[in-house]
Amino acid sequence: MKQVNLDELVDRVLVELAKQSSSSAKKEPLQAGAHSSDPIYFPEDKEMGVEKPKDRESLERAMSRTPARIGIGRAGTRMKTRSYLQFRIDQAAARDAVTKDIGEDLLRELGLPILQTKSADMQEYLMNLESGRRLSDESVRWLEQNGDKGKDVQIVVSDGLSTSAIEANIPDLLPSLLQGLALRNISTGKPVFVKRGRVWVQDQIASIVKCKAVISLIGERPGLATAESLSAYMIYQPSAQTVESDRTVISNIHRGGTPPIEAGAYLAELLDDILRYQASGVTLARLRSR
Repeated sequence: MKQVNLDELVDRVLVELAKQSSSSAKKEPLQAGAHSSDPIYFPEDKEMGVEKPKDRESLERAMSRTPARIGIGRAGTRMKTRSYLQFRIDQAAARDAVTKDIGEDLLRELGLPILQTKSADMQEYLMNLESGRRLSDESVRWLEQNGDKGKDVQIVVSDGLSTSAIEANIPDLLPSLLQGLALRNISTGKPVFVKRGRVWVQDQIASIVKCKAVISLIGERPGLATAESLSAYMIYQPSAQTVESDRTVISNIHRGGTPPIEAGAYLAELLDDILRYQASGVTLARLRSR
């Protein structure tokens, strides 16, 4: 099949995916020779593409244990058309996760004030790491005047390298985390959203609001397996002497990893330990293992 035809198919697939609702209607298999007006559907679950495998049970078991593209089969020496199109779709989703802006409607629904780092745009954010580690002057002034001071925990939400991770996980994770902290009588400052933020911006925020511990919920670098993975970085009283080993990190939060509701409950438990031991990172791990 010529490249131009494949590109046309990709365009059709993206259009159809945008039209699909979130219903769980049965998916129809792709017909490679389908007429241009026919919709193209992809199954949500992985399907075996190998015809008459020698050991089907072992292959199915391997496919169930990894998001890697195994067992997709081939057409001659090439990928099958459906596999190629799915690859292109996942690649486009990963790019979109990095470059698109998060919907402000969602942030308003969650009640998250929007702060901004010194990154003026995504190009600067990607090329200048330091610009994403410091708040803009305007955001610093806002936080100094409006931030909740002296709380046990300050929650920071940031798009990082995946706005898709925020949209997919935060609506469930944030309420779960807040509920878990409240049940443990842990005081929290009003959560804030930081646009184009990196992990280290949590240190500056903690110094302004003077909290005991700070947690950043930030979008991970997207891959072809998922563009919706979120990480949580926690640290106890960061300072100018803070190093990476001082941070406690929980990653792979998404529906195919640790579900967001479950993650929120676990993070509340972890923050309770951080406050009790007055430590995070490697030091916390050592104290908890005693």
